Amino acid sequence: MDFRLTEEQEALRQTVREFAREVIAPVIGEHYERHTFPYEVIREMGKMGLFGLPFPEERGGMGGDYFALCLTLEELARVDSSVAITLEAAISLGAMPIFRFGTEAQKAEWLPKLLTGEALAGFGLTEPGTGSDAGGTQTRAVLDGDEWVINGSKAFITNSGTDITALVTVTAVTGTKEDGSKELSTIIVPSGTPGFTVAPGYSKVGWCASDTHELTFDDCRVPAANLLGARGRGFAQFLQILDEGRIAIAALAVGLAQGCVDESIRYAKERHAFGQPIAKNQAIQFKIADMELRAHMARLAYYDAAARMLAGEDFKRQAAIAKLYASESAVDNAREATQIHGGYGFMNEFPVARFWRDSKILEIGEGTSEVQRMIIARDLGL
Repeated sequence: MDFRLTEEQEALRQTVREFAREVIAPVIGEHYERHTFPYEVIREMGKMGLFGLPFPEERGGMGGDYFALCLTLEELARVDSSVAITLEAAISLGAMPIFRFGTEAQKAEWLPKLLTGEALAGFGLTEPGTGSDAGGTQTRAVLDGDEWVINGSKAFITNSGTDITALVTVTAVTGTKEDGSKELSTIIVPSGTPGFTVAPGYSKVGWCASDTHELTFDDCRVPAANLLGARGRGFAQFLQILDEGRIAIAALAVGLAQGCVDESIRYAKERHAFGQPIAKNQAIQFKIADMELRAHMARLAYYDAAARMLAGEDFKRQAAIAKLYASESAVDNAREATQIHGGYGFMNEFPVARFWRDSKILEIGEGTSEVQRMIIARDLGL
């Protein structure tokens, strides 16, 4: 198995790396501190075609694949995770469900703007009382004539309240199966629909330049035709979406972990103590070597999961391994990078302070570390 990048893949990586350094890096600190959404950056990413990367050209995409998305996320997160998670959620959780499960009419209506970055979409799965236990969904949708009537709430939903958010797809209980379990379905709710309320943005520890809200549905009515995929297949659909998304989150985590290495090398060479750069101290060298080790091994893990996915092989276990190892590596690297920077690592003007604040959510979002271990254990027959 050869994990060396093709010329086209390397060109994409270099293009995104330059964009991240030249366009994102100079402005993201202010957005982060002000908790504002970087619309100007998102517009430029749209012009570059990043929102359409893994979609076919006939749908308005760039004709790439999921690995191209992962490479892009890694390079973005190497500089900033708020922008990276905006793109990841826009594609994996926003446009991908419509592309995978939507009708031709739904694809024609929504994909053109989603794949150019003119519009964003959210994925309403998590609820205030149900996180890892997605089967405990309380939001309900009742078919009344030719409309779904939705009641309930969702929590921590990315890209759900920006000025360019066009819709959210919502998982809801739509009935009861023969075995007595809940029938879960997914329904498209356009922004601005009466009864659909977006709460003010959260005050977050990290990802402070990304958009996250709680959503409320109070007798919210949408056409019956807004059902996404087959009725009762919502659980299976979001499991497929999350399996794919874990590879993308792993790539994002690798970017953060590698960014910690980059910043630590730069600082260690510039910072002098006891008459020499601290990079001369073996304790610092070993810390950075271990950081590079974690980033490298995590990268190989998501490369492997992505390769299996694109080959049409089962990749559930490999995606869980990649997400688990990469997210924990990001947390470890962020902690060590902060330690290397000393007091400066605690100052928000230094990128590692953002990395430290952004890293922890990677062990929680799109499946906690505990859930990943459950998936791996079950796949081993335990």
